[in-house]
Order: sequence, then C-alpha cells, then structure tokens
Amino acid sequence: MNVLLAGGVVLVVTALSVTAMLLVRRRAPEGSWFQDGDRASGVFGVLATGFSVLLGFIVFLAFSTYDGSRSGAEDEAVILTQQAETAQFFAEPVADEVTGELVCYGRSVVHDEWDRLERGTLGDEINPWGAVMFETLRSYEPAGASEQSAYDRWMDQTSAREDARNSRVHGVTGIIPSPLWIVLFFVSGVIFLFMLFFADSSEGPWTQAMLMGSVTSVITILLLLLVFFNQPFQDDVGGLQPESMQRALRLIDAAVATEHLSLTLPCDDNGVALADG
Repeated sequence: MNVLLAGGVVLVVTALSVTAMLLVRRRAPEGSWFQDGDRASGVFGVLATGFSVLLGFIVFLAFSTYDGSRSGAEDEAVILTQQAETAQFFAEPVADEVTGELVCYGRSVVHDEWDRLERGTLGDEINPWGAVMFETLRSYEPAGASEQSAYDRWMDQTSAREDARNSRVHGVTGIIPSPLWIVLFFVSGVIFLFMLFFADSSEGPWTQAMLMGSVTSVITILLLLLVFFNQPFQDDVGGLQPESMQRALRLIDAAVATEHLSLTLPCDDNGVALADG
C-alpha cells in the first residue's frame, strides 16, 4: 500500500468528517441533539462493539491469508532448492536438463508470475516450466536403487512445490467478498451519521473536532488495512516480493558453480523459453 496515498486518504476523510461535524454544531442545541446522552452513548457502544468485532474478525482472516501467501512463497523457494539437489542423482543428460528447467521455473516466478500477481491477472494458469519438467521426466526410467529413490523423492517434492504455489497465489483475487465490503461501509456510514447527532454547540470546536476526527480516522485506517491485506502482492511498503525465490536462485547458482556443472538453460534471464529451448 502506498503510504503517502493512504495518509492522504485518512487526512481527507478526517477533514471532511470534522468539517461536517462543525457545520452541524452551529445549529445543534446545547447538550447535543440527544435528550438522553447516557442512552445515546449506550446505543453507540453497541454499534461500535459490533463493528469492532466484525472488523477484527475480518482483519484476522485477511492476515491469515496474507501470511499463507508469504509462507507459500517461502516453502516453494525452499522446495525448489531441494529439487535441484535431488536432480543431481539422476542420470545424464536428465540431471542437467531438469536442473536448468528448475532455474527457469524460479526465474519465471520472479519476473513473470510476480508481475501478474501484482496486476491480478495470473488466474488459474500453471507455471509452464512445471509442465516442461513433467515432460522431461515422464519417459525417464531410473536405472538403480539410488535413482529410483531420487525419482520417488522428486515426485513428492513436486507435489509439495505445487501445494506451496497454490498457497502463494491464493490471495491474488482478494479474499473479502463484495457483500462484506458493502456491510463494512454501511456500518461505517451509520457510525458517522450517529456521531453527527453528538454535535453540541456548548462545547468548543476543538473538542467536537477531536470527537469526530478520532473515530473517523481510526475507522478509515482499519479499512485501509483491510485493503492492504486484500491485495498482498504490491511494490509498496509491506507488499509481498519474490525475495525467497531470488535467494533460492542465488543458492542454486552458487551450488552449480561449486560443483562445476555446465548447464545450458532453455530460457532467458526472465524465464521466457528460448526459441530453440
């Protein structure tokens, strides 16, 4: 979420609500529009409590999905490095082929998938390099016990990597349905209107401004927090970035250099398949 934009939204909404409160205060009777302030405060307490409970539950749900996407991205990157190690137990040239395809998978996640996650256009598509690796190993016949063990381990890791990827992309379309947003904005509007009835011409303008401004700013910030959790993939502060996959690619590159492996990658630096790949 853009911090400056969020701060601007809070300032504008708070300023508008305070202005509305001060305008209503000019015509308000002494002691507010309510004849019984205690009863009005009790009703407001019910409204505020119901709203806070609902909002707290939604924030918890949204954060859980945000954290699930973050954990999925980390798990996917870790499994990718593990698969690169497992691939070295395959016979040549399959070992080099799938290792190169794993690197292309990681590059595709970093440069292609992440941009589409931020734009919300990834949809239900699979990573193309996952399909390429499947085709590479589909006709592979393990020659011995070690290769068979590595093959079985590879298949387990593939399933785990796919599950981690599903967790990562789960939050791309947003988890808060439209009816829930409608309810949140409706309740916020009710609270705002209710606060206007607390306008009191006998109180100073600063007191009235603080009364309205504090409530409005807190509600606005919490709603903006929900917007942030509902769009976890973004370039701004707190947004999820492909740091785990970038780290995994660096680890694989270091391991390849240490083992003096000669890989011919079937993709460019962005994970896009080469014409002859």
